Amino acid sequence: MKADHQQIKRRLSIVKGQIEGIVKMVDEDAYCIDISNQILAAIAMLKNANKAILSAHLDHCIPHASGEELDRKLAEIDDIIGRLD
Repeated sequence: MKADHQQIKRRLSIVKGQIEGIVKMVDEDAYCIDISNQILAAIAMLKNANKAILSAHLDHCIPHASGEELDRKLAEIDDIIGRLD
């Protein structure tokens, strides 16, 4: 992975903390809208981490590929794009 490992790990650690907080909110029977807002915040952080990883892939992996390897990498990106919201 060519993305900034520390930046990605920091973002994922934040999401991990958010998820733990959400579980605690559920255990404490918190207000549904508050839980939903926290879930949306965690999803947004995961999407940002995913964008950083995909951007690094496009910047570093795709330009160095050729032939069948390039075709495979482009198909992988196309598959990922198809699964994004």
